[in-house]
Amino acid sequence: MQKMNSRNKPPLIPLNGPLRHTVDILLILLGSLITALAFNLFFLPNRIASGGVSGLSVLAEAWLGAEPAFTQWALNIPLFILGVVFLGKQYGLRSLLGSFVLPLFIFLTKDGPVPTTNPLLASIYGGIGVGLGLGLVFRGRGSTGGLSILAQIIQKITGFSFSLSVVLLDGTVITLAAFVLGMEQAMYALIGLFVTGKVINALEVGFSTTKVAYIISDQTEEISQAILNDLDRGLTKLNAQGGYTGDSRTVLMVVVGQNEITRLKALVRSVDPGAFVIITEAHEVLGEGFKREVQSP
Repeated sequence: MQKMNSRNKPPLIPLNGPLRHTVDILLILLGSLITALAFNLFFLPNRIASGGVSGLSVLAEAWLGAEPAFTQWALNIPLFILGVVFLGKQYGLRSLLGSFVLPLFIFLTKDGPVPTTNPLLASIYGGIGVGLGLGLVFRGRGSTGGLSILAQIIQKITGFSFSLSVVLLDGTVITLAAFVLGMEQAMYALIGLFVTGKVINALEVGFSTTKVAYIISDQTEEISQAILNDLDRGLTKLNAQGGYTGDSRTVLMVVVGQNEITRLKALVRSVDPGAFVIITEAHEVLGEGFKREVQSP
């Protein structure tokens, strides 16, 4: 669709090779560290079991006095085996790294200062931190182990979004939290889980402000030339049919940046003031003229 003014360029970082693997490992390590800090600074001291193996470790610490890092290591072993079986050896290697280093970082940072004892603030900021950390780990094509492995298995088999899979699995943990820690703590855990899912989803989809415009007009050729020459953007012509008249129509689809929306509308109005224009969000756009690097799952 995009107008090609130059030859296609390869991604900045090849999808395979030593550099890609190095970046993946660094993302897994950084994401695990951020997740561990959020857990120790916000979730654990405020007893917020926000789901997953980390939530189970909070329950074990409150109920049995067990060290959270040791609980997570113990639970991650059978889940890691499941990851290797269902998601492959390559995934298993990355999952092994995350499964080991996350509890290690939790153990090493367990004596840090506690920023707040307000459970509402802790659930919000803890959710942001955990979501950011896990999002980076998944960007590195890895896992921190635990129930996130089951969530990715569900995502692979069913096509559900990762955030939905997390909610389905972590609901059991939050239910247990209601019995062990009380209903109020379970509600705070639900807030933390919601925030975590939103942050992960934002990292997966992207923060792009790119827009998609659909233009219906009797002067599609003139509008096409204005977009190609004046806006310097490519476009796609879609064949459509009027619902009332049954007449064949041409719909122009144009992908533009946020800063180009005003110019696009002005161009369309200058050619056909009566044109019908629909503008909607495009969460992530890959290809020439937009994001060049494609991260494989």
